Amino acid sequence: MSSYLLIVKTELPGAVAGFLSGDESGSWYLDGRLLLLITSVCIVFPLALLPKIGFLGYTSSLSFFFMVYFALVVMIKKWSIPCPLPLKSAIEPLQVSNSTADCKAKLFHLSKESAYAIPTMAFSFLCHTSVLPIYCELQSPSKSRMQNVTVTGIGLSFLIYFMSALFGYLTFYDKVDSELLQSYNKYLPHDTVILTVKLAILFAVLLTVPLIHFPARKAVLMLFFSHLPVSWICHIFVTLALNTIVVLFAMYVPDIKNMFGVVGSTTSTCLLFVYPGLFYLKLSREDFLSPQKLGACALVIFGICVGLLSLVLIIFSWINQ
Repeated sequence: MSSYLLIVKTELPGAVAGFLSGDESGSWYLDGRLLLLITSVCIVFPLALLPKIGFLGYTSSLSFFFMVYFALVVMIKKWSIPCPLPLKSAIEPLQVSNSTADCKAKLFHLSKESAYAIPTMAFSFLCHTSVLPIYCELQSPSKSRMQNVTVTGIGLSFLIYFMSALFGYLTFYDKVDSELLQSYNKYLPHDTVILTVKLAILFAVLLTVPLIHFPARKAVLMLFFSHLPVSWICHIFVTLALNTIVVLFAMYVPDIKNMFGVVGSTTSTCLLFVYPGLFYLKLSREDFLSPQKLGACALVIFGICVGLLSLVLIIFSWINQ
């Protein structure tokens, strides 16, 4: 939730400034932290208070269409920015400083930033926490229906992520920013379509946060308040406490890649690789040397190695900054 709200803090001031004329820096409506607080109180918190996750299906569908719009614009804008990239100069208003060699795509490119790649991808597909609440609210819950929901959801998400990442890279190559929309600010600072994309992404993020909040609140209630009768007071208190914590994190974390990297290398790799493998090893009655159990062991080992390696490289990059 903090990772998504961090996008609001970094992108909303730029989106607001794009619709204004002249230099209005220092104004309260261009303060990212203040705008984050206002949107959290007015949009995120009311939606997070909803008692059932089914109600959030409508907002989730709307945020998905916003992401489709984002992917389409990234694909179209690939032909609006020339390569070599025009870079702003203090002397000349526009100066081409890149060479044509920078306009060739590389299938693999290893650098200190590569440590963030797998954790970020793991974070992107982390939907495990919502599986049980969604399953419980299906009209006729069954394994096959849940499988269809899972394949459809992850398949559509993969398609959008892949097209956005591919065309974003083919637009900026090695000059791409850690947050893709920030790259467009340098070359298309007042483009109306990019401004509408920013607003679409902001709404998509804001509408997704309550969906992630639901299983978090459910877990807290089951862990600490299961002995108490169900009440709106407890419901509101936990919702408010969780939202306050994630908003504070989003306010004071400086860079989104740090959040994605740390969360991806720890909780995401555990939920994606380590826990499913451990659960299968615990619950399955097959022989330990069976292909299924060996595959589960490989999944656990892979998750631990990737998580630890990524986290060590991220911390090492912080030390050497």
